[in-house]
Formats: sequence, C-alpha cells, structure tokens
Amino acid sequence: MEMLLMAVCLSMFGLAVTAMAFGAATRPDKSSAPAQPELRPARALAPARFFADHAAPSQSPGMSVPTEVLLAQIENHVRLEQAAAQSFLESPSHAQLHTKTTSAFVN
Repeated sequence: MEMLLMAVCLSMFGLAVTAMAFGAATRPDKSSAPAQPELRPARALAPARFFADHAAPSQSPGMSVPTEVLLAQIENHVRLEQAAAQSFLESPSHAQLHTKTTSAFVN
C-alpha cells in the first residue's frame, strides 16, 4: 500500500512539473519588441508546388514526345522489371538483388 501511495505521489509531482513546463513554453512573450520583424514580400510568388517552389520550364512545341512512344517506353520498363523480379524469385541471391536495371528509366 505504501508503494502504491508513493507511486501516486511521484506521478502527481511529475504531472505538476510537466504542466508548469508546458505553461512556461506556451506563454506569450511579454517583451515590447516583436520576436520576428515583419517581412514584406519583394514580389508575388506563384503558389507553391509539391517539392518545387519555382515554376517548371515550359517545353517548346518542337520538343514534345508522342504519347505512344512514352507508353512503349513505360511498357518496356515494366516488362524488364517484372522479368528481373521473376528471375530473383526463381533463384534469390545477394548479387541479383543489388544489380542495376537494364531499363532506360532509373529507379
């Protein structure tokens, strides 16, 4: 019974210390100077993209690749990756696991 009472007292003490630390960390700063100066944007930025803050370069019309060519390359890549996976499943080895792919696309 004494050990249970001791555990409860220590838990309450720990909770009080944690609450005080949380209160001190979340209390607003009362200094007269602002913590961060106001920043004015130099120019209007385009909306941010996923992992890219700058606009993607536009492709010229002469540089476009037909969709059929892209689909053929993707199908070839998938076929090569499936063949590599099948050969690994047939005879798994450390060397086969870490060999580079023969596909033009980089994994």
